Amino acid sequence: MKHLPVAGKAIALLFSAALLVACSGSDTKEQEDAAAAAAAAAAAAQSAQEAADAANATATAEQARLDEAAAAVGNVFYFEYDSSNLTPEALAALDAHIAALHTNTKNVRLEGHTDERGTREYNLALGERRAISVRDYMVANGIENFRIETISYGEESPVAYGSGEANWAQNRRVELK
Repeated sequence: MKHLPVAGKAIALLFSAALLVACSGSDTKEQEDAAAAAAAAAAAAQSAQEAADAANATATAEQARLDEAAAAVGNVFYFEYDSSNLTPEALAALDAHIAALHTNTKNVRLEGHTDERGTREYNLALGERRAISVRDYMVANGIENFRIETISYGEESPVAYGSGEANWAQNRRVELK
């Protein structure tokens, strides 16, 4: 559908030029020049539209590729016990999300979580520090601060129930939504 307005204009312009050439009996050289100029302008407009369409298709394909890469690494970033420092694995996953966010204007929410160890207040603060750690890394890598919301759930929303390191490790996380 994008081609119709420009193509329609180009056809109308060419038709008008041809009509002028056909209707006049004198000054055919001037009219032929005008028709040639009109045809050249129409061709240039069509070429510009095709270039814009190609650029748009390339940008759309790149956005899809970056979104797929971000989805492939997941949207959960894990932390060590009692820490809000990003692990190398979390940094690599965040880089994929940052690349995708650079090509759009989406807002994100970072939800900080902890395992069940510690007091409720301590875990809420730790979950917040984790979410802020992720946000700060994103901002340092060019994502605007106003696009990022942080929230802490502390130990209130576990994904793995029970005691033990295997369960606790799954709950020490920040989720990007």
